[in-house]
Amino acid sequence: MDVGGWLGTLGLGQYEALFRANEIDADILPELTDVDLEKLGVPLGHRKRLLRAISGLADANTSAASAASTGAPPQDAAERRQLTVMFCDLVGSTALSVRFDPEELREEIRAYQNAVSGVVARYDGFVAKFMGDGVLVYFGYPRAHEDDAERAVRAGLEIAAAVTRLETRGTERLAGRIGIATGLVVVGDLVGEGSAQEQAVVGETPNLAARLQALAEPGQIILAGATRRLIGDLFRLRDLGRQTVKGFTEPVEAFAVEDVAVTESRFEAARRGITELVGRVPESAILRDRLYQAWAGAGQIVLLSGEAGIGKSRLGAQLAVEVANEPHTRLRYQCSPYHRDSVLHPFVVQLGRAAHLAAEDPAETQLDKLEAILAPARVAETAPLVASLLSIPTGERYPPLTLSAAQLRRLTLGPARPARSTGAAEARIDAV
Repeated sequence: MDVGGWLGTLGLGQYEALFRANEIDADILPELTDVDLEKLGVPLGHRKRLLRAISGLADANTSAASAASTGAPPQDAAERRQLTVMFCDLVGSTALSVRFDPEELREEIRAYQNAVSGVVARYDGFVAKFMGDGVLVYFGYPRAHEDDAERAVRAGLEIAAAVTRLETRGTERLAGRIGIATGLVVVGDLVGEGSAQEQAVVGETPNLAARLQALAEPGQIILAGATRRLIGDLFRLRDLGRQTVKGFTEPVEAFAVEDVAVTESRFEAARRGITELVGRVPESAILRDRLYQAWAGAGQIVLLSGEAGIGKSRLGAQLAVEVANEPHTRLRYQCSPYHRDSVLHPFVVQLGRAAHLAAEDPAETQLDKLEAILAPARVAETAPLVASLLSIPTGERYPPLTLSAAQLRRLTLGPARPARSTGAAEARIDAV
């Protein structure tokens, strides 16, 4: 097994040189411990990911050895799945091959592959195959999620941005083209031998993803109609109409992804209209009762807990419909499975939505909008802190915050103070 390639599929290709310098090959991998990785300087999160992947390799080897010792044929692992397939291609790789030495080109391609596989790993996708400058990715196999189509599109947007940031030995910027399609396939058959062995997918979905990729402009993501219907209004899309693609007798729907949509509710954005609620009468009554108690002055907290897909968000949406005509203010803070490393993400999103911030706004405009929602609550003190939280450059409007990360966190999360402080270093953010 190529350890460098294996690290790349985990999104940890940056450790290839470290593993090679310490002569860690496929035989040594199963013996690595958390202490070993810590001594090598690998951060905790990456150590956990590596150890989990090493454990998976050991389990696979044990199963194979058991089957071989008993003489039993390997079990047919192929199964029908609804899969979202992404095909990503590097634009202009032929021109790069002419300009660069093969060794230099190899480094360029490896950096590109590591960037793609790193993003895919964060969204729990599966890199099925590297084909030179092409990458075939599955979302929904081997582990399925209820939002695999959304994961694929979010990953595509990050990949497109990550590829343009890659440094090259030339003056040009790299760009990728991405096609995404969803459909029923048969997945799990092992084809090929040795290093060429791969998990094959049988069906039209991979072919459609590849054809849509060929239609894309540099840096563009194109979706098939089935994927578009699964993601609802979570993204800003442009309808490209029906496109004639090779190998398909009928023109296929195609949509270009422009950006993530600004939505107040991921639940409602993922669905075009809400169906009538059936059942859940006692639960709805409890929510209404607690709401009216809160409006009467008795603070209330309700926790809805349960497995994914049983209707928790639907219950909340129903309550909002029932009290829509009564005067009230609703603040909604939503966590995201894609921002687990950012504990303040729900507040960042809510603040950005309250200020009507747009990605295309220049920094000065974003600061103006931010100050409008903070005024008159000590803008000079709170605005720099909130701007830092929202990653808005303050330029020369405010002095730079010369604070450590710990100080910045303490000031941002600390309780409000009387307006006697003399500088941003003593400010606190009030409830906004």
